[in-house]
Amino acid sequence: MSTITTTADPVASTDAAARLQRRLLPLYASVMLQNVALWVPVEKLFMNEIGFDPASVGVMAAAYALVAPLLEIPSGIMADRWSRRGVLVIGGVSLIASVTIGAVSTNVVTYIVAAMFLGVFFAMQSGTLDAVVYDTVVEETGSSDGFERRIGRVHMFESVALVSSALIGGWIAAVTFPRLTYFLTVPFLALSVVALGMFREPRLHKAEAPQSLRSHVNTTYRTILQGGCLVPIITLMVLTSLLLSMLFEFGALWLVALAAPAILYGPHFAGLTSALGIGGLLGGRVRLTNPPTLGLIVGLMALSSLTLTTSHSAVVVTGAQVLLAILIVTISIFLTAQLHDAIPSNIRSGVASGVGTFTWIAFLPLSLIFGYVSKQAGVYTAGWMITGIVVVMGFLLVRLVLDLRSRVAGGGEPTACPALATS
Repeated sequence: MSTITTTADPVASTDAAARLQRRLLPLYASVMLQNVALWVPVEKLFMNEIGFDPASVGVMAAAYALVAPLLEIPSGIMADRWSRRGVLVIGGVSLIASVTIGAVSTNVVTYIVAAMFLGVFFAMQSGTLDAVVYDTVVEETGSSDGFERRIGRVHMFESVALVSSALIGGWIAAVTFPRLTYFLTVPFLALSVVALGMFREPRLHKAEAPQSLRSHVNTTYRTILQGGCLVPIITLMVLTSLLLSMLFEFGALWLVALAAPAILYGPHFAGLTSALGIGGLLGGRVRLTNPPTLGLIVGLMALSSLTLTTSHSAVVVTGAQVLLAILIVTISIFLTAQLHDAIPSNIRSGVASGVGTFTWIAFLPLSLIFGYVSKQAGVYTAGWMITGIVVVMGFLLVRLVLDLRSRVAGGGEPTACPALATS
């Protein structure tokens, strides 16, 4: 794995862990403030008020899905060459612009513009946040072993903020009006940028002699596009991101189809966002390389996805979506660690951002198709698309874990892609 030799001194290890915790605190604070999203649980209701239908929801999702892949890899390369914290700040400012434009939107076109700024935020954050956490862990402790728990903690803070704001946002919309939730979100986003400015970013990606821009770009794209052991990891990461995006973007359409009251939208979104925290806590603790555990997770994913094609209970549907999201996040943390262990720091953000590019390229047509099928045949028919992705993902995950177990049994390194590992 891509690690540095660690000390055997338990006192030194404890000190390193304490330093790491202190260093990551501003980042945790920024993540938590950035995920105060009072508007998100009632977004579909607000969109309906200004003229959206299921098909135009798909168009809106496709709009930011078009912007994001154009910026993903360039933003990752910029983060590797310039400043990862700086790229995250640009993303935070873009999110402020998105929510502000959304707050003043009165029609579909204006809201789509807001969605495009949201795409900029996603592009700037994708890959870069993971790379920052990974390199900070290595820089402070000398090893990547604590990465899964630390990135899981990031997801936990995301979840706490999203769950709280989902419940509060749903209540605010119920007693006032949905538009107010957008305006109330902006101050928290501004504070998140301030907190990010207090974070000291790692410098591991600056350790090697600087490459020319052309050489750096070529190395990044060559690493992303080459065949070999990265292919199953990247493919699975794309599928997990795709599933999670679909649940968050289209999950509320089941409540719309069931004519659920507005007060249920908050708990529904709170359940989905709590999955980020629960999955984050499970990540690094659940041993996916254990066959019974892997079989249980794959089976539960299949059961959850099938429930979305059959159940007409808002409570059951919400439970199935939450369970599926928890399992997806748990798997994604395992895959993220495998990817970062395999690539050097100087191209880490760029390669990780490439995964986001592939995700958006796939999400763009899928969102349009899902919106169209939902409008023409209903969301339950469209739900079979989610089931299909789950089946493919389960098959590929089992193959990846079996290959990994075979490699370890043969005396190889405990990583899915040792050929690219650096020391």
